[in-house]
Amino acid sequence: MNSKNSLLNKKGFTLVEVLFAITIGLLLLSAIYVAVQSGQRSSVAIEAKTAAQQDVRAALDLMAMEIGMASYWRRTGISNPWGASANKGIILAANNIIQIQADINDDGDVADSNEDIRYEYVIAEQRITRRNGTGVAQPFLGDDPASRRPRVVRVINNDIGIPVFRYFDGTGAETANIPDIRRIDITLAVETDAIDPNTGQRRRMIYSTSVIPRNHAINP
Repeated sequence: MNSKNSLLNKKGFTLVEVLFAITIGLLLLSAIYVAVQSGQRSSVAIEAKTAAQQDVRAALDLMAMEIGMASYWRRTGISNPWGASANKGIILAANNIIQIQADINDDGDVADSNEDIRYEYVIAEQRITRRNGTGVAQPFLGDDPASRRPRVVRVINNDIGIPVFRYFDGTGAETANIPDIRRIDITLAVETDAIDPNTGQRRRMIYSTSVIPRNHAINP
């Protein structure tokens, strides 16, 4: 009799309990899936931002170094490569373009390709190119959209109304007169090509530096 009562007292799970357990399990699995997906998206966004930062900083450092060499020549027994030109080694100075020359190898001319450098902000393609001498402009910051290669950054100076290059005289006043240039400000405003999953927008960053082309201030 006791054995029979014991068997009767052993109850299984009801259908409602089973459904409830399954629902809780599915909710937990869904929460885990969302957390994993969010973590992966954040990781991708961080990697994209880091790559963009590295590219922009490297580009800004190289631009500052080369532009700072504008108008250089040795001045000891070698004539001025620019003759009577008051502009000397700054050949072109505009908001989106700068072209500089420097007698790097001290041979009295600026005929070598690495002695004539031009940077240009191509607004329509959201990138900056660099050209040596009379060669073809090469991608420098931001890739050519026509290449269909992944673009780490887009240069957006024009979108937010900030010129890439600004020029100042010895008093600190902005100038468009090349012989008066004593300081050049370089500003690179960029956004990542990858969209931030948390905001649905591309991350924006602005980097800037000031360059003093010391040789340009010295009269021939």
